[in-house]
Amino acid sequence: MADNFLEKHFEEYEARKADYLRRKRHLPKLSRRPQRPDDEAL
Repeated sequence: MADNFLEKHFEEYEARKADYLRRKRHLPKLSRRPQRPDDEAL
């Protein structure tokens, strides 16, 4: 088997993970509260 096989794959995994986390931080936050009507009597 090739030398440093696991190390190379682990480094690729770490790079993908860092890229995912960097993109995740820039996603817009979703509002989970339901919109209430202006007049609740209706």
